[in-house]
Amino acid sequence: MTNETAPRGHVVLVHGGFVDGSGWQGVYDALKADGYHVAVVQNPTLSLDGDVAATRQVIEGMPGPVTLVGHSYGGVVITEAGNHQKVTSLVYIAAFAPDKGESVSTLIADPPPGAPVPPILPPNQGFLFLDRDKFADSFAGDLPRAQAEFMADSQVPWGVDALGGAVSQPAWRTKPAWYLIATDDRMIPPPAQRAMSERIGAQTVEVSGSHSVYVSQPAAVADLIKQAAAATD
Repeated sequence: MTNETAPRGHVVLVHGGFVDGSGWQGVYDALKADGYHVAVVQNPTLSLDGDVAATRQVIEGMPGPVTLVGHSYGGVVITEAGNHQKVTSLVYIAAFAPDKGESVSTLIADPPPGAPVPPILPPNQGFLFLDRDKFADSFAGDLPRAQAEFMADSQVPWGVDALGGAVSQPAWRTKPAWYLIATDDRMIPPPAQRAMSERIGAQTVEVSGSHSVYVSQPAAVADLIKQAAAATD
C-alpha cells in the first residue's frame, strides 16, 4: 500500500506533563514515512477531563480506527479517552496506566525505597514545574544537554487538578494494550512501569532510554506503535 492510496493506519499521539506535543516529531516522522495517518494532541494539562476532551476531539477527526498512544501522564488520558468507539488499541510509552479510581497522585503516593524522586517544585498558583537545574538528569538524561535545557526552559505548567484526575472506566480492560518500558527512567521507576504493564496485560518491550524515550528513541517507539496498529487491523 502506498501513501497515495489509503493510510496503513491512524495513530493519535498524546503527550504528558511539563511538555507539549512537539516532542513527538521523531515518532510522527517515522510513522508518516511508513504510510500512517498521524495526529498529535495538544493537551491543555489543566485537568484530566479537559485533556480527555481534547483527545476525543482529535480521535473524532480521524477517518478510521485509531491506535491511541500516550507518554507519561498521557497514559492516564488514553486510559479514559480510549473508550471512544474508534480506538482499537492502546500504546503506553513510559506511561501511567491507572485502574478505575486511580490518578497520577495515587500512583506516585508511595514510591518504593531508593526510587528516584522527580524534582517537582511546590505548587505555584495551582501549577507544577520541574526544577530547571535537575530537569535534564531526571526527565531527559539521554538527550543532548542543549536539547534538555531547552525542554527545561520551555516547560508547560502542569495543573495540580490534572494529577488528581481519576479514571472512571479504564479502556485497557476491554481493548488490547502495548507498553514500552524505559529502563533508565528517573521519573517513573522502571519497576513501576513493569508492574503497570503486567497489570493491564500489555505486550511489552524494554528500551534503554530516559523518560524522554519518545524523543531519544523514536524508531523503537514507532515500531511498537506499528505492532499495535497491525495487530488490530
